[in-house]
Amino acid sequence: MFIVELSLRSPGCQFVSLVGCRVLRVCTADMFKNFGVRGLQCVLQRRLPASSVWPLSAGCGQTEGRDRKYSHASGDREKFEGSYHQNNAIRWLGVGTAAAVGAAVFWSWRSEVYAAEKAGPDDVRRDLPTFKNEELAKHKTKDKGIWVSYKHGVYDVTDFVKEHPGGNKILLAAGADIAPYWDLYGVHKEPNVVKMLEKYRIGNIETVFVTNKMDKDDPYKNDPKRNPLLVPASSKPFNAESPTPFLAEAFLTSNDLFFVRNHLPVPDLKTGEVEIGLDGSSKGKKFTLAELKKKFPKKSVVSVVQCAGNRRSDMLKIKEVKGLFWGAGAIGNAEWSGALLDDVLKASGIDLDKVQQKHLQFEGMDKGPDGSTYGASIPIEIAQSLKNEIIIAYEMNGMDIPRDHGYPLRVIIPGVVGARQVKWLRKITLSDNESGSHWQQRDYKGFNSSVDWHNVCFENAYAIQHLPVISAICEPTDDHDVEEDAEEINLRGYAWSGGGRGIIRVDVSVDGGKTWHEADLQPTNQPIYRTWAWTLWDVTIPLPETHGKRLDIVCKAVDISYNVQPDNVEGIWNLRGVLSNAWHRVSVNLHRSSSPPVTS
Repeated sequence: MFIVELSLRSPGCQFVSLVGCRVLRVCTADMFKNFGVRGLQCVLQRRLPASSVWPLSAGCGQTEGRDRKYSHASGDREKFEGSYHQNNAIRWLGVGTAAAVGAAVFWSWRSEVYAAEKAGPDDVRRDLPTFKNEELAKHKTKDKGIWVSYKHGVYDVTDFVKEHPGGNKILLAAGADIAPYWDLYGVHKEPNVVKMLEKYRIGNIETVFVTNKMDKDDPYKNDPKRNPLLVPASSKPFNAESPTPFLAEAFLTSNDLFFVRNHLPVPDLKTGEVEIGLDGSSKGKKFTLAELKKKFPKKSVVSVVQCAGNRRSDMLKIKEVKGLFWGAGAIGNAEWSGALLDDVLKASGIDLDKVQQKHLQFEGMDKGPDGSTYGASIPIEIAQSLKNEIIIAYEMNGMDIPRDHGYPLRVIIPGVVGARQVKWLRKITLSDNESGSHWQQRDYKGFNSSVDWHNVCFENAYAIQHLPVISAICEPTDDHDVEEDAEEINLRGYAWSGGGRGIIRVDVSVDGGKTWHEADLQPTNQPIYRTWAWTLWDVTIPLPETHGKRLDIVCKAVDISYNVQPDNVEGIWNLRGVLSNAWHRVSVNLHRSSSPPVTS
């Protein structure tokens, strides 16, 4: 038995062992980057005492410092000559084997390097480690490194974040798959961008095949798929808010990033119809989806839908409240299209201006375990004032309404809280009474900060309809990093007020509210007293000359009635955490730039 050892004296060696009747140990440094004949040291070593190791040629035969020179003493000479012919064939066989293995390893390496250079996200890189999703999820911050995955690859983009043209938005994908983020911005899928990303590759993502073993009796088993960029607040029922950096980016919120508020399982409906009638009457008029599209002109309205609990998390900082943990993303602005409710009522023989009933009730097709459905109602005065704006919608931003948002039909009531804009609409009833639904009678009502669960009386409180003026800072996000030597900071956000009251001013401060700057407002193209859409704003503010390591950024909005947001949460805290519209605050970190100073 003999051993052939091929080695290169460089760091970063890689060993390949072929074990059999002969053992070939191959050591490649920097993947044979500097491969050459002089760089290949071949040692033919018979299983003899260490003193019997002989050099093969000049420059060869030194193994780990055990270099022994050939002795010309006669005894040694005779032993050598006696065994020369016997060993010569074995030696040259070893040399040939070594050369063959070296060439094979070199060409194998060359193919591997070539393949690595040509590899992309679609390829598994066998020269890199494989990471589990759990390990990827741990790397979300600059301290631990910012990693993302894309297709088969894992990438460390920590150093790239500060150079990212899209700013801090890339952090939305930190510790997760970046594909949903890239789907929003097609430019990322250009070949040059993908090639640039590959430079940051550190490994492969483990492929996990998940078999969803859904309980056949699970009422949520048929829920639709959702965009993973949504920020979940609960899973069953599914509720999630929009990632705030995207909200200020477009006047209309995209359907797949629009916040989702469900109270019950999502109905899986192929078509639908709505029944119009009077309370106590069995003679209702029904219209199918096809009939609504065919018989009535399509009416469109751009309008905000906002959850009453938007920004509830601010109240949680003061005292515990009951409700989903909403940040500032439980709001969205969309163009809704459908049949005008007033047209449908008239076709049913009902004139809104002449009815004696006091309420307009809406009932959905989403059902709880006891068979009860979601319902809500608005006072008849609101219905009358909005008879040219309330629509039975079947489109959202020019497309069929997604299932999570009410397919096939939902009622859109501009300027009113989202809780009254019933999804999966199946029935509209004029009545002398409010809806008897739990969500009308024992939820979505406001109380003062001294009322808690031991002394609350829902029966005596009015149901929320028009929401108060609100605003939020969408960029930068809380705990964002800003270069310490920056001279100014750019801010963007939204503002809105219920009841159609347009926004006339947004004030922004970077010193906690000591001094204020007026933001630029984007036009809504709606009358100031009938502004159903939100107002997006932006402003660039010089950094204070004296500041610490953090900036306290604040914004507040003023509507056309000169309603302004309160300065603190304490005074408006309530046990359900609704109507949270105090000044919105975020804090950002100032850190020293890692770039060396520019010298002349």
